[in-house]
Amino acid sequence: MKPKVLVTGSKGQLGSEIKKAASIIDSLDFLFSDIEELDIRDQDALNSYISLNRPLYLINCAGYTAVDKAEDEPETAMMINATSVKNITGAIEGTDCKLFHISTDYVLGGLDNQPMNEDETPHPVSVYSKSKYHGELNALNYPHSMVIRTSWLYSSFGKNFVKTIIRLADEREELNVVYDQEGSPTYAGDLAEAILTIIEKIEKGTADFIPGIYHYSNEGSCSWYKFAKAIKKEKQLDVKINPISTEEYHTKAYRPAYSVLRKEKIKKIYGLEIPKWKQSLKKCLKLID
Repeated sequence: MKPKVLVTGSKGQLGSEIKKAASIIDSLDFLFSDIEELDIRDQDALNSYISLNRPLYLINCAGYTAVDKAEDEPETAMMINATSVKNITGAIEGTDCKLFHISTDYVLGGLDNQPMNEDETPHPVSVYSKSKYHGELNALNYPHSMVIRTSWLYSSFGKNFVKTIIRLADEREELNVVYDQEGSPTYAGDLAEAILTIIEKIEKGTADFIPGIYHYSNEGSCSWYKFAKAIKKEKQLDVKINPISTEEYHTKAYRPAYSVLRKEKIKKIYGLEIPKWKQSLKKCLKLID
């Protein structure tokens, strides 16, 4: 019998990319669920689903990701990003299931102007980042869990910065984009392949499942402004892009000024080669009309 891999939040960006990447993997049996099939807020439903299907791996891609809206919906954000993670670990407790939980660079706060390690002291500021931080803690209370922090995720699926820039370029003559926030754009397709590669290596016996926090983002970094300019250049968009400061671009929630992640740990332990962000952006843009 093939090992079962349960993917929650499978209709989001990362879940959709995992589904796409999984289509060419014959050695694993994938179960894809979203809120319609499995509501992770419901402990009884989770218990029943896990008991019935007995997955050996669970990749939790479900999450409340509306950063500004979370300021007005703190209870909802905390329920989805934190309490539901506790529900998942409660359902798989006592089994051999290994948990991959997806988190964010935002939990670190980005207070220093240097790339951040996994052992940095978290400094969540916004409601969103606090809910994700508590989700990490709940995941790590389970002994067989791997928390993967990522940053500036985009894909040809769902809503994201890349697709927003392309859409707005068609609607407006000029766009204002923040220049003083630095991070690493991450193609969800790359992250999906990395997670599945880790699982395949564990199954083949060429790597061990080592619990803890890991960082994964594409190599290199840029500002949102430079990211937008790269999208414009590659897509040949007819729009003027103006650099503005964070102070000029008012949002409800705090955004880190510098949130570049160090990735030596995941590269060393699992032998991953991580593409540069511009290379991956070109790959993704070919899939977006």
